[in-house]
Amino acid sequence: MIESFQGRDYDAHYLGFFDCFNRQLFYEAHDVLEDLWLADKQGPNGDFYKGLIQLAGAFVHLQKNRLRPAAALFKLTRANLAKYPARHEGLALREMAQVIETWLGALETGDFAMNPLATTATPQLCPESPVKSPAL
Repeated sequence: MIESFQGRDYDAHYLGFFDCFNRQLFYEAHDVLEDLWLADKQGPNGDFYKGLIQLAGAFVHLQKNRLRPAAALFKLTRANLAKYPARHEGLALREMAQVIETWLGALETGDFAMNPLATTATPQLCPESPVKSPAL
């Protein structure tokens, strides 16, 4: 999977994360990006990669109907990505923050009684493009 992204503007693991995430392969997205995060854990992108991994993890929890753990990971994602500028590594983080707030709000407003994943398409992420997320 990673090999098909070699030789592009961004690291193949980073691009593989988006490919998996957009196909709703959230566990795989987490797994693909973990290699990149481990190499830069204490570096300038450590918290950025960790935030993306946590975002994928939040959607894994939603897929398994574990709503409170999903909310907890959305909050951790928000905290880690907030450390970076509005656009980082090509990703529109200001738009990403709005997406996180929307999904977290849907969980909390519904008092964790309804899984928004059952009725809403997941966001589509891509470096150098706006984050696309349907309204909840």
